[in-house]
Amino acid sequence: MSSPVDRPRLLVVNQYYRPGVEATARVLTELCEALAEDWDVTVVAGTVAGAAPSGRKRRNGVEVVRVRSTAFPRRRRPLRALNYVTYLALAAAAGARAPRPDVVLAMTDPPVVGVVAAALARRLGAPLVVVSQDVFPETAVAVGQLRSRLALALAQRLARAPLTRASRVVAIGDTMQRRLEAKGVPPERLVVIPNWADGEIGEPAPRRNEWATAHALADRFVVMHSGNLGYAQDLDTLLRAAALLGDVRVAIVGQGAREADLRRLAGELGVDAVFVPYQPADVLTNALGSADVHAVGLVRGLAGLVVPSRLYGVLAAGRPVIVHAEDESEAAMTVREAGCGAVVPPGDPERLAGAIAELRAADLEGLGRRAREWALAHARREQGVAAYRALLAEVRSGAGG
Repeated sequence: MSSPVDRPRLLVVNQYYRPGVEATARVLTELCEALAEDWDVTVVAGTVAGAAPSGRKRRNGVEVVRVRSTAFPRRRRPLRALNYVTYLALAAAAGARAPRPDVVLAMTDPPVVGVVAAALARRLGAPLVVVSQDVFPETAVAVGQLRSRLALALAQRLARAPLTRASRVVAIGDTMQRRLEAKGVPPERLVVIPNWADGEIGEPAPRRNEWATAHALADRFVVMHSGNLGYAQDLDTLLRAAALLGDVRVAIVGQGAREADLRRLAGELGVDAVFVPYQPADVLTNALGSADVHAVGLVRGLAGLVVPSRLYGVLAAGRPVIVHAEDESEAAMTVREAGCGAVVPPGDPERLAGAIAELRAADLEGLGRRAREWALAHARREQGVAAYRALLAEVRSGAGG
């Protein structure tokens, strides 16, 4: 650990941080708490609904500055946009008051937070690192959430500016790296650092455990989706595939903008579906272990724009995976490399139902064992943290461009 005198400073800007349940909140918190062994880390985050009030708090070695942004439910786009705007404005002011950092780091949540981070880096005279958790605005276009030409042109300009200003841009997958190159990010400034499984990878839970019993999953064949319930996850296809099979229970664990739509569709189709909100970290292993098979989907057009990081936790839990996404997506390539499940095209309920039926008759225990072996080899937190440590040291030294 560095001595207090020579410890470098890292300023991090991202709306979501624990106790937020978002994927970026989880990854960023684990990264910052690990980096706090060697860096003075300050995170400027937004308000979390139902959690502690805004203000400054030290948590596991990290100084967390939580600004008084709005925290409306994200189901309605105007309210989500208001959350973004209030966070960005207040984060810019809070970041400007922070001690001069050696490096500024931003994740892409909200999508244009890099604009604020780039302005702070310029004002404070520090290099910038942008971690691309998804590629905006292409993601919004692919899921039909951005149609206006004027809005698209503005979004493209806002998204491109920090990518061209950054000393380094982190892609969380190889296909995403190619997408970012196509956006004009110089290849020499790009580095691939995948996300990782939640926390330390402990022993997987038995299929029948307390959580499974409490949610009526212990004695059924269960296909689970765990994560965001948004426009990107192709969850309509999962529910329609389950309707074709009839004797499958679908467990949908998470929350998001499309939860009400999915509940309604499940009812219309007569699907045996259980909806459960995001689960706390101390029961997540049991929750993930309560499925026979996990489904990880992405709608067509999102390969390389979004990387479903929940996949790594599923692999660590030792469960087979069916990916319903394009072949070039990181999820599809990972499952094929691990040999732990199946890959089918997105938006095809018949193919997905067929894959579920085939896996049901397969050696699920053996597939789960391969999944876990891959996670232990490739998805450990310490691997990702070591890569970020090396990157930040390089950028701080001036080798980052």
